[in-house]
Amino acid sequence: MSEDEYVYDDETGDWLPGAELAKRRQVDSKIEVRDAVGNLLADGDQVTLIKDLDVRGAGQTSKRGTLIKSIRLTADAQEIDCRYDGIKGLVLRAEFVRKR
Repeated sequence: MSEDEYVYDDETGDWLPGAELAKRRQVDSKIEVRDAVGNLLADGDQVTLIKDLDVRGAGQTSKRGTLIKSIRLTADAQEIDCRYDGIKGLVLRAEFVRKR
């Protein structure tokens, strides 16, 4: 997009210059996910559970101190997608983990 080109923004309902809309989208795409202590999390980090959690659908409980390796951040600032032995598609809330 060139700076002279105006683009319709669906969120605001306004016509904006292409460069300004691109800047807004870039800023919006940077979601900061913080753990229970306030540490900034990133894709690939290792986290530890700070509370026993009942895993819905799996019929088991993840104990406090469990290490979760290689997390992935989602579009939601409070959700973390991860894998754990025996549980596919595990999604944890950031408030229940601490960065290792």
